Amino acid sequence: MRWLLSVLFWSFFAASFAVLFCVAVIIFVVTWPFDRNGRVLHLFSCGWAQLYFWVSPGWSLRIEGRERLPWHGPAVLVANHQSLGDILVLFGLYRPFKWVSKASNFRLPFLGWNMHLNRYVSLVRGDKESIAKMMAACERWLDRGVPVLIFPEGTRSPDNEMRPFKDGAFRLAHAKGCPLIPMVLTGTGDTLPKHGLLIHFRADCRVSVLEPVDPRAFPDPAALRDHVRALMEREKARLESGAAAP
Repeated sequence: MRWLLSVLFWSFFAASFAVLFCVAVIIFVVTWPFDRNGRVLHLFSCGWAQLYFWVSPGWSLRIEGRERLPWHGPAVLVANHQSLGDILVLFGLYRPFKWVSKASNFRLPFLGWNMHLNRYVSLVRGDKESIAKMMAACERWLDRGVPVLIFPEGTRSPDNEMRPFKDGAFRLAHAKGCPLIPMVLTGTGDTLPKHGLLIHFRADCRVSVLEPVDPRAFPDPAALRDHVRALMEREKARLESGAAAP
């Protein structure tokens, strides 16, 4: 049964991409004259991603603290990274931001093309030139009042435990003096597999958006990074314990 449902899911996934990408192109063309930051197209992409959650009745999503995310103004958003399901879940925030994503994703048919239309930010891991270009692109979006979303672990966790954080997101927030907003995800490792194509039938996904952190209160990006990681570790433990929000 799991094999059959996985075939149905991925068949729908593939078939819907071509149709929805055509819609994305139309939205891009129509909104470009008055929406140069691509807010409308991004919100369409949020609905596109959530569609795959809606067709999976065993998956549930609860979001706490969504009101802490800005509709306008610069912010650096950071989240832990458990699986490919994180993408579907974080699109469910329905807030404007630009993803930072590995360059290989931009080469995928339809999905990658939509990422180009949205002008998300590409990154080649471990490549210093690419990292510098990514930082510059993020700074430009922040200067335009558009938040950016970065996974500070750099890649998915193999065991749902948080990996060490890289400095990029914290250097951005510290340099720009804009709010850094931590987000903690749990349960997303039970959606799409890290390896293989067999999906899981049931997943209880939760997102907790924490209070914005003022980077100006910290002497350097490293101190900001360590503070935020400690906050996220505590919140992850709370979510996994099933405790109510304080």
